[in-house]
Amino acid sequence: MDLIARLRAGLPGEAILTDPDVTGSYANDMASFCEAGTPAVVVLPRTVEQVQHIMRTATELRVPVVPQGARTGLSGAANASDGCIVLSLVKMDRIIEINPVDRIAVVEPGVINAVLSRAVNAHGLYYPPDPSSWEQCSIGGNIGTASGGLCCVKYGVTAEYVLGLDVVLADGRLLTTGRRTAKGVAGYDLTRLFVGSEGSLGIVVRAVLALKPEPPEQLALAAEFPSTAAACAAVCEIMARGHAPSLLELMDRTSVRAVNDMAQMGLPDTTEALLLAAFDTPEPAADLAAVGELCTAAGATQVVPAETAAESDLLLQARRLTLTALERVKSATMIDDVCVPRSRLAEMLDGTAAIAEKYGLTIGVCAHAGDGNTHPTVCFDAADPDESRRARESFDDIMALGLHLGGTITGEHGVGVLKKEWLARELGPVGLELQRGIKQVFDPLGILNPGKLF
Repeated sequence: MDLIARLRAGLPGEAILTDPDVTGSYANDMASFCEAGTPAVVVLPRTVEQVQHIMRTATELRVPVVPQGARTGLSGAANASDGCIVLSLVKMDRIIEINPVDRIAVVEPGVINAVLSRAVNAHGLYYPPDPSSWEQCSIGGNIGTASGGLCCVKYGVTAEYVLGLDVVLADGRLLTTGRRTAKGVAGYDLTRLFVGSEGSLGIVVRAVLALKPEPPEQLALAAEFPSTAAACAAVCEIMARGHAPSLLELMDRTSVRAVNDMAQMGLPDTTEALLLAAFDTPEPAADLAAVGELCTAAGATQVVPAETAAESDLLLQARRLTLTALERVKSATMIDDVCVPRSRLAEMLDGTAAIAEKYGLTIGVCAHAGDGNTHPTVCFDAADPDESRRARESFDDIMALGLHLGGTITGEHGVGVLKKEWLARELGPVGLELQRGIKQVFDPLGILNPGKLF
């Protein structure tokens, strides 16, 4: 019996896609410079039992399986390999439970981040992880790549909110990890092992997520600086003084000008860096005033605090428009994701500017400054082979700079195909050997998302 016939034995007909024109549209995520193969079939299960059937079939026939969510990723982690089963989890999109007493939500992997956020808000609760693609990205994809977001400086990343998982293993067995309780330390923490594993260890089919009480509306300020060094000095001072902003974002000159060109926001041409801070505390105005004083002391030329939530949204609009604005600069972009210690943030931004000059490219940087996570965005002409080469080389130089400064090659986008050579450099030979050993335990045939991570 061939692959399609085996799959049809346990799946409804509408869950199996074989038309090459259709399956080809599932071949890749949003990353540049990442090879993708041609899938043999795309399957869209709706139940755990259907996922188990798919994995049993894949194991019996030794067929690779590439799990996918909404395919908003930026590392090629969801890219198909030749002859694989693309296992799309978008149809498993139920919010199973929201429990205000235990402060948890139980969800399937295809639930969209923004849908969950709004659903828990209706109960006076809050799910903090908020990737920029929160209106499109799925919880399963967030778990697979250990996503972050703008609020990480105060609330942390996805890994800190995943309490437990149901995972279908490579051979079709169902594994339950973790807990529903507020705390628990029984055995090895397998839950955290799956978070960020990019579908290489198993298929997440259900997640127990921690929730928080919904905070007050945040108020924001914008501070303009004559240099990135001054802006980064303000960041360091804000954190050293013990402030807990709900958002602390930075845009360099290139990003500010790109947004100005697109949206005519009226930001001064002399702005070398724009720092955005927000607080969702009981007295946000007082916190903003204190941070404003620190920004002025660090050299800010102008500090504009908001008085209302609507004014805050206007101030934060520039940050939200950054990627869209940079995409207008050239026909293609590569978005890097290097995270460095906060104390080295200025060196990271200045070093990236030097790399842009070295390669003759436009590279704009926005950063989750509060946790040192930078997003250098390389703008280039994809139709120009030389410019494409320089873009890729500059991307590598940026990652090398991040490691040199004591950072990591990815803070929230994952490794996928794009950065697997760099993962080996960051882990070192002993770390790489142990991680490959873990992969072997969970996936002895090597059929789960092959070619990713390492």
